[in-house]
Amino acid sequence: MLILRLIGILLIISVAACFITYVITRNRRYLTLAGLLLKYSIIAALLIGALFVLERVLVI
Repeated sequence: MLILRLIGILLIISVAACFITYVITRNRRYLTLAGLLLKYSIIAALLIGALFVLERVLVI
């Protein structure tokens, strides 16, 4: 659980860094990278949440 939290925090920091870099440089590549990171992190969070729900259902 601690590892998942650390990965989540690192993803938030990296998306914010990409967005800030885009604002400073106006290079579209950083905005695209931030979008991809955000999209895949949301998909990963939904999968992890589904695994937690599935674990609860199997325990009950």
